[in-house]
Amino acid sequence: MIKVLLAEDMNLVRGALVAMLSLEDDIEVIAEVSRGDEILAAAQRSTPDVAVLDIELPGLDGLSAAEQLTGTLPGCRVIMLTALGNPGNLRRALEASVRGFLIKDAPVGELAVAIRKVYGGGWAITPELVAAALERGENPLTEREISVLREVATGSSLEEVAAKLILSHGTVRNYLSNGIGKLGARNRIDAIRIARDAGWL
Repeated sequence: MIKVLLAEDMNLVRGALVAMLSLEDDIEVIAEVSRGDEILAAAQRSTPDVAVLDIELPGLDGLSAAEQLTGTLPGCRVIMLTALGNPGNLRRALEASVRGFLIKDAPVGELAVAIRKVYGGGWAITPELVAAALERGENPLTEREISVLREVATGSSLEEVAAKLILSHGTVRNYLSNGIGKLGARNRIDAIRIARDAGWL
């Protein structure tokens, strides 16, 4: 029997997934959570073989939770579920040792097939996402440029960003300008949009 932990914040969706998986003879959902910051503790209590995580969760996003989970319980294989196929998120998921990455509008039976594949040591990734990730290419931004863009995206002024990151105002302006240039953006708002769409923020 494949033991599964399921993390999904929408009760109706989570209930439907549990009901669907309960029809499978070889799969049992042994733990359910609705928040990302509950995943690690639930996994440590229940020791699932496979964790199926929504990418958008309150408390802690699914990708950050996956990083915690694979770092703490390497024997637990992880499948991410997402409403939007974001190639940047796929890259980040792969870096976190996630074995499956599925779009939520995939056919119903695909999740059970994916669970069996990753449990057996294989991969279950929507092919279109792989193609999009390869087409998008590597993230051109440095960690500093990402951190500056991330802070600017919260609405912080350049002075506030400089204080928070312990940088001079001019240095923050340079990082921001470099990021805008690398992304081919028109301005900081456009740069934030491009980086978010690519899954780099």
